[in-house]
Amino acid sequence: MKDNNNSKIILAALAGAAIGVAIGYFLNSEKKDEILNDLKEGASKLKDDLTGKMDDLKNSAEEHFKKT
Repeated sequence: MKDNNNSKIILAALAGAAIGVAIGYFLNSEKKDEILNDLKEGASKLKDDLTGKMDDLKNSAEEHFKKT
């Protein structure tokens, strides 16, 4: 069991390192501004989508509890 946990930790560390290297590479590339704008737009869209879903969930919950 302990070996399984150690391998998961090692894999997570390697994945984190790979992601860090990729981010560092892209931030030092010529397309850095384009990449950052794409990330910002994606984050904004995700925020808007999640906000809408949370509002829908809140409204559904309010309607459910009004009926009971």
